[in-house]
Amino acid sequence: MVSDGGFRDLQMLAVAAAAGTAVGTIYRYYPTKAELCAALVAEVSARELEVIRSICEADGAPGQRLRDAVSAFARRALHNRRLAYAMIAEPVEAAVDDARLEWRRRIGEALAGLIADGVARGAFRPVDPKLAAACVVGAFMEALVGPLTPATLLDDDDKLAADIAGLCLAIVDAPDPTEEAPTEVDR
Repeated sequence: MVSDGGFRDLQMLAVAAAAGTAVGTIYRYYPTKAELCAALVAEVSARELEVIRSICEADGAPGQRLRDAVSAFARRALHNRRLAYAMIAEPVEAAVDDARLEWRRRIGEALAGLIADGVARGAFRPVDPKLAAACVVGAFMEALVGPLTPATLLDDDDKLAADIAGLCLAIVDAPDPTEEAPTEVDR
């Protein structure tokens, strides 16, 4: 239902019908629509967080794992734009926003561990992992908002996901020591 019309179009009666139960039963578990929507954010977020955590905790170069985690999130979001827009940016009640913030915090925690590993290995610049993770999460979430808007049509979701992942990597990537620093004229 949220995949079709977002939170705005979600109706408790339709949820009850889809679940094969009475609307009163739905209200017993979720006294308000906002509470139901917050629970949906938590459920969808748990799946996305598991994907990100598995990538972050895998073997491999930290930079590639960061690219893979962000790219996977972006591709999955672009695969179901309406649902992802609802989960990330659709205007909603405060309870749903609170659930979104919790989700972003947990994604940040997973990425902070990966970033700390990258810093320790010298693959990432020396940064505060929690701050850098917050910047990365903010960057890819914000970069997805426009493309996820229900009326937006894009030609190449994979390229967009790769571009977002590359830009997020640039937030933490250590400079290449073989590259010359820009001169005053270059700036």
